[in-house]
Amino acid sequence: MTKIGVIRFIVVLTFFCASATHAQKVKYKDLFGLLSIKQYEQAEPFLKRYLKDNTDNPNAFLFMGIIFQEKANKIDILKQTSLAIANMDSAILFYDKAYATITEKELKRNDEYYQAYNRRDLRTGEFGVKLSDVQFDLEKKKEGLRERIDKVKMVKYYFTLSDSLYKKSNALFRSIQAAYPGEKEFYLRANDKTLADLSTLAIRFDSCTRAFEAYKGSSSLLGKTGYSQVLTINDITNFKKDGTAVANFYSDDLQIWNYKKFADVAKLTIEKEVLPMQNSLVRYDIEINKLREKLNHDSISVKSDLTKLIDQLLLNQLRKFDPEPLPMEVFALKVADLEYRSALLEDKPLRDSADLKLQVGLTTKEIRYLNKLDSIATKLTAKDIDEEVENYNNFITSTFSNSIVLKSYIKSLKEYAEREKRKEDDRLTHNNESLKWLVNAGDSIPLITGVSRSRFKPLVTIDDKYTAGLAYTDSLTMSGYFYNIPYSHVPKIKAAFPVDKTNFRLSKLPYTKAITFTDGGEQIFFILIYSEKNTKDNKYPATLAKVYKSDGLAWNNNYSLSFIPKEVSFKSDTGELTIKGEAQQSIVDKNGKLMK
Repeated sequence: MTKIGVIRFIVVLTFFCASATHAQKVKYKDLFGLLSIKQYEQAEPFLKRYLKDNTDNPNAFLFMGIIFQEKANKIDILKQTSLAIANMDSAILFYDKAYATITEKELKRNDEYYQAYNRRDLRTGEFGVKLSDVQFDLEKKKEGLRERIDKVKMVKYYFTLSDSLYKKSNALFRSIQAAYPGEKEFYLRANDKTLADLSTLAIRFDSCTRAFEAYKGSSSLLGKTGYSQVLTINDITNFKKDGTAVANFYSDDLQIWNYKKFADVAKLTIEKEVLPMQNSLVRYDIEINKLREKLNHDSISVKSDLTKLIDQLLLNQLRKFDPEPLPMEVFALKVADLEYRSALLEDKPLRDSADLKLQVGLTTKEIRYLNKLDSIATKLTAKDIDEEVENYNNFITSTFSNSIVLKSYIKSLKEYAEREKRKEDDRLTHNNESLKWLVNAGDSIPLITGVSRSRFKPLVTIDDKYTAGLAYTDSLTMSGYFYNIPYSHVPKIKAAFPVDKTNFRLSKLPYTKAITFTDGGEQIFFILIYSEKNTKDNKYPATLAKVYKSDGLAWNNNYSLSFIPKEVSFKSDTGELTIKGEAQQSIVDKNGKLMK
């Protein structure tokens, strides 16, 4: 313990012993021992007791003022503001009493109590205590306290204001947050109230930060306050997760949410993007409806108009807020319906065409449009339309009146697509089946093998060119045939010719093959029917027929070849046909005679 500490301990101990002995009365000289060494906490209760009995001691008033001022300096000015001000007011009160009662006489009689004011007189050079010095100090103390009271009040005012405004900002944000299931709904369901709330939120938070800056500025004028808040403003990046935590404005690490930035960005987005976009949806629907009226009234395709109408920019704007926007799916449904109906109008003049492949192509295209229409309608049927309506209330009410009408519209188009698909599927099935056959008078000639119910057995078919094979009246009666395959599948070039009945009977069909050849202009056709099964004399039976496009069958002959044919070639200058095997060949002249 230091020497000064020992002295203070002795003084305090002596005072307490004296007070214990004379509890009924406190002597100021004894009390002054504590006051002179600034043991204010220990001295305060005794000084108050002393002043109850003694109301004429100027020095006691002075120290009571000092004690209240010291207490005020130690109190938390934010949490115990009223108490701090009350202590400063009490200090001023006692300083006033001291000022009013300290006189020259008091200073001379009790000069030991005022040694803190002992100064050298610059004029005389002597030490002493002047009344003017004491009064000046008291005036200065009171003025300082009054200024501090004002500053404390200002600090508390701005602190409370910033804390209150932040709490109100937090509450308003949470109310906005709670009103919507997610960020998508927040933007898409925004209305005038939303914009008003966002404006209020921005202004309120801005006022909060300004009040906090004013608090920090006022606080710096007080000197040490026990607080040194560092403000960190965090951005709200997740609408449903961020922004809810309250802030502790007493904390040095003060974390708050940037409600103004959120509100400004959201308000700008709603005003500049969402609301104009919602209006564009209604205008876009009007344009589609105009095309529907044009199609119905003028009975013309609007497919080219649809291509111009598709607004990719609008879709991209919507997808910023909703990956699968209901209006765009409704538009897609309407467009798909118009595409199909336009296709029907475009195809109508071609429906009387005998071209089966054309008919299959038309039907396939129409089914593709129907599948698109049905797919969109199915997807929309599965959507929770009532939930989506809240996101696009302006669009739904402007275009369909309500969700019931919209759902009815989707249902009707789905049912229409299903009915049309059944019709188109039946047509396609019929046409595809027709493509497998030629129709010649009362006969139907298959273009595929393995048709057991037909007497016609195709041996070779060149798509969209011709087919050739054997026609069996019974298992022993047969003839060769050749037909071209026009678009209508009603042949114009046709030929029937006799064949080797012994070697081409029905039981030997698995061994029977055919090779065909036509010249470059497809004016002449050769059909070689042969058996891969040799006869007893080790020969391979064959029948060759020559058919002209203009005149039909020119001739036909039966041969016994010493090899299995692999290909044929034709010399147009001589009219000779060469039948080739693996290592052998035979030449047939222009009249069908086998040359030696």
